[in-house]
Parts: sequence; structure tokens; C-alpha cells
Amino acid sequence: MKIEQIYTGCLAQGAYYIESNGEAAVIDPLREVNPYIQKAENDKARIKYVFETHFHADFVSGHLDLAKETGAKIVYGPTAKPHFEAIVATDGQEFGIGNIRIKLLHTPGHTMESSCFLLSDENGNETTIFTGDTLFIGDVGRPDLAQKVIPDLTPEKLAGHLYDSLRNKIMPLPDHLIVYPAHGAGSACGKNMSKENTDTLGHQKATNYALQKDLSKDQFIKEVLNGLVPPPSYFPLNVLMNINGYDSITDVIKRGTQALSPAAFEAAANETGALILDTRTAQVFAKGFIPNSINIGIDGSFAPWVGTLITDIKQEILIVADKENIEEVITRLARVGYDNAIGYLDGGFESWEKSGKQIDTIISITAEELADRNQKHPSVQLIDVRKKSEFDSEHIEGAVNAPLDFINDSMTKVDKYKTEYVHCAGGYRSIIFISILKARGYENLVDIKGGFKAIKESGKFNITDYVYPNTLL
Repeated sequence: MKIEQIYTGCLAQGAYYIESNGEAAVIDPLREVNPYIQKAENDKARIKYVFETHFHADFVSGHLDLAKETGAKIVYGPTAKPHFEAIVATDGQEFGIGNIRIKLLHTPGHTMESSCFLLSDENGNETTIFTGDTLFIGDVGRPDLAQKVIPDLTPEKLAGHLYDSLRNKIMPLPDHLIVYPAHGAGSACGKNMSKENTDTLGHQKATNYALQKDLSKDQFIKEVLNGLVPPPSYFPLNVLMNINGYDSITDVIKRGTQALSPAAFEAAANETGALILDTRTAQVFAKGFIPNSINIGIDGSFAPWVGTLITDIKQEILIVADKENIEEVITRLARVGYDNAIGYLDGGFESWEKSGKQIDTIISITAEELADRNQKHPSVQLIDVRKKSEFDSEHIEGAVNAPLDFINDSMTKVDKYKTEYVHCAGGYRSIIFISILKARGYENLVDIKGGFKAIKESGKFNITDYVYPNTLL
């Protein structure tokens, strides 16, 4: 028997490949399915099942392409209503894979169809549980996402279901089970997930607040709802794609990998109204970019920020990227449902610059330079674009919190006609923020290199006392 966790840091997502005696299964696959197919070919195995723990909100699953390519059966838990051929299993239904068995445990709460998969080895011993978004390491799935698709499901109702699922289905299981969740720290599907990607169920019973024996349902509901913020706007749209179906990833990549000269690129932008997305690193972008383009660097949490900030999932997109990253950019866009990349700038930004076309820049200064300016002009205004939870934990005295997550609200806190200084934690988000506002006519924003970390380390600014956050959302 083989179990392999395939963890994708950009989405903080764990998919799983399981193989036994020539048969295999994949749990919660990402959109690009060739890696799973290759693993099975290397093992001389046939992918028999694609198990989906629920209809995912934060990414588009690869279930349809994987089933089409391999003939595997797609399996969901009770109450699921997919618009394609699938097995909607009953609670407790078992599936054989080679010499092992996987039992579906219906665990509603994160969503109503949410299910976990309990694995028994060749000797019939229960060894592993794949918990999806029902149970994370250190937390549980947030119960406010399904209401975006089914309005009658209030977060309180879902939280109550989740409490019952944990008590009746998860906590009675043996402590030695290995827990494999669908997400880790950094995902917006939970509040305070651990950086660890796996644990024993016994340790989670001892340390995870949601599994404490003396926790009442009312206390659980209050705790699990505390600290939630509205989910990114693309979440319900991804759910619908996972329910209804989508274009093949092969077709999406083919559409996006159209090389365009600077003239053709400019014409396409003007004719289609496509958004120009520059995926280079923040400081490289700041030194020169196409006017009105926005920067979301491929080197950070690219896909979730695309989903958070580009509100129209059908938006046509033109890509600026290093040549070796073009297909990776299109793939990551497709992971969160942005299937309408229509081409990329051939030769990258350098070809645009060499063509003599107009460019723009962002001023970026160090923390020490900021301190000098603050000494000369004590009224320097700092704009902190980190999440509210980060700001509440610790910030520069006098700074204004304008979270990138909610940029349309946050921009109202910025004076369009004054020079203001923008920082995040390390420099990734501040350039995103400035690039978007620059495209909207804000010309006086200055970036702080290295963000809050560099400002704090400079020792030249007053920092509020640290408060441990009750949420990381």
C-alpha cells in the first residue's frame, strides 16, 4: 500500500494518491491531472476512484478531467447533486482498492455533502482518515461557505451539524489514526490551521479546541464562528464549477499560450478590455511595467489573490511573465476557475520596453528612508494593507489599516492627492495594492521595501504591544 500527500503551497491544499496491488485512487485532485496519471503509470496501476470530500470552494477540482482520462468513478458523499455522472455514496459505504478498503463517513458541517474517508489496510486495520475540510490540524472547516450556494443554510445551522459530525463520527475513532486534511495554514477555509500537514487523531483530540470533550454545542458554535470574515468572492463560483463542470485544462492552457508581440498585445488589450496581469516579482515590477497593469507575483499566494481581487471569474486576462512561467501562470489561474487567459506578451516586459512603448513605475523606499522622511515630516501617513487580524495583533502606531483583501472598501481610506506610504508584511501585497490603485488614478503611493518586518527591525518606529490573534483570516 502506498499513500502520498501531494501538497500545493500556493493553495495550502493537500491532494492524496493511494495505491494498492495495481489499483489506485485520488482524493481531492487539483485541476491539472497529469501528475496523478503519471504516478499511476509508474506504479503500473489503474486509477479506479476519484474521491471528493465535498464541492470545493477555494479551487476547481480535477475530478472531471481525471475521470475522463482514466475511466475512474467520481465519488461524493450523501446529499451531493453533481451535474455529471458520479457515485453519490451512502454513509458507511465501502470501496475496494487493491487489497485495501476505504469507507465513506458522512460528516456534514463545512458543507452538507462533506465526507471523510477512512482507510483500512490489507489486514483490515483502520490506519488513516482523510478529513477534507471537516477536520484540519488545529482547527475545523469554516461553516459559512455553503450558504453562498444554499441560502437557507445559515452558518449557525452548519456549525451545529459540524459539532455533531465531529462528536458522532470522528471522535469515537481510534487515536492511532493518521489524519490527512485537505488544507493547512494559509488557506481561507479555516481560521487557525497549523503549519503541520498531518497528525494523529489522538493528538488532535488532546490539542484541537474543536475536539475537547467538555465543549458544549453552543460553545462550539460561538467559537467556530468567531473571527470569520467574508470569504473571497470567487468561492461560490468555484463551487458551481465543481458542481456543473468546466472546460478541459488542456483547452484552457492552449487558449492562454498564445504569444503576442507588443503591438498585438496592446491591440488585444484595447479591443477586448482584457486585464493585464503582470506576474513578475514585486520589486522587479515596481521598476517598470505596462501602464494600468496589475501585479500579482507568481512567487507568492498567487491563485488565492487572483480569486480575491479579480471579481469577475470570466474576465479575459493578458499575461506578462517570465517565459518559463507562462504555462504555470495559466495553470494556477485555472486552479481557481480563471479560464480566460487569451495570450501572453512574447519576450516579456523587456520586449515591451524595447518597442519604445510607454511604461510606468512605483517608488519603493527602505524602512530607513521612511524614518528619515518621518523625521523631517512627522505627519507621514502609513497605510498597512495586511489583514485585519495581522494589524490587530501588532502594527505601527498611527498606521491606517486598509486590508488588500477588501480593496474596494480599503481604497476609501487612502487620500488620492497626498503622498502616503504603503506596507504589508514583507513587500508582496503592498505592490499589488499600489498597482491596483495606480490603475484607478492614485499616483502618490510609495511602497516600503520589506514591509512591516523591515520597519520593525529598523527600530525607528513605535510598535503596538503584540496580541495573539484569535483568527488568521
